Amino acid sequence: MLTLRQIEVLRAVMVAGSVSGAARLLGVSAPGISRLMKYTERSVGLRLFDRSQGRFVPTPEAKDIFEQVNSVYKRVDDLQSMIGRMRNGDPFELKIGSVPSICNVMVPRAIGALRRSFPSLRIDINVLKLEEAIDYILLGKGELVAMSYKLDNNAIEFIPLAKGQLFCIVPAGHALAKREVISAAEMVQHPLIGIDPNDPYGGIMARIFARHGLDYDIAIRARFGTTVCSLVQAGLGIAMIDQFTVAQGDMPGLRILRIDEPTEFQTYIAKRRDIALSTYAESFIRALRSVMNQVIAER
Repeated sequence: MLTLRQIEVLRAVMVAGSVSGAARLLGVSAPGISRLMKYTERSVGLRLFDRSQGRFVPTPEAKDIFEQVNSVYKRVDDLQSMIGRMRNGDPFELKIGSVPSICNVMVPRAIGALRRSFPSLRIDINVLKLEEAIDYILLGKGELVAMSYKLDNNAIEFIPLAKGQLFCIVPAGHALAKREVISAAEMVQHPLIGIDPNDPYGGIMARIFARHGLDYDIAIRARFGTTVCSLVQAGLGIAMIDQFTVAQGDMPGLRILRIDEPTEFQTYIAKRRDIALSTYAESFIRALRSVMNQVIAER
């Protein structure tokens, strides 16, 4: 049986027509090529070349072998071409989901880094509510979802992503706009715009007020952080918001204040427990974790 190295040398000799030419093609010494060719002829029990005036002329048997060797090389070239395309992300499509708070700013930054590594990769991004995430993963609509908290489901694996904090946002012309820090007790003295207490970030806010025994009233509730920001920009109240939603820094019409009380929360990547992630999905997770941790470090 011919080894891959013997096939490689045999093809090189046939293409170049000489041992020295084959050596140049393969970047090795001519004596090594000559020895391997003699060994190959002995091992297959066939005379593969006639030596004539320094040239190696293939025998009829060798010509038949050459056709098969070329067929093998064509398949190898096709394989290498496919691997090269896959290194760039072609023709794969990465399907990912994310809750809005992570998707609005963090996901685009991570996608930018991902595309630099895989410029041909196709990407499908879905903005999902928390209750939509389970179906998205379990029904195979996408590989992963960036989540703001863990759900209780044994079929889903939750990979820690990054820890964030909540901030208070106030209108730019508000009495609090010149402050750097605000306490929960001070927040309840102003009209509050908030996320539903049943949502992860809304629950953090509710627990802070409850822990301090503070009465509060949320006159306006909104499902998504971007809507909350717009309501505050409109001068309708102040709000608590996650730092990833406001990660672009200064936002027109808004001031971002730190909160005295601890508001840390953990984010996750959710994936099906029984299915391994693609190289592209793993690269996306690394990129997303990196950009999120960068935002945390800047604050």
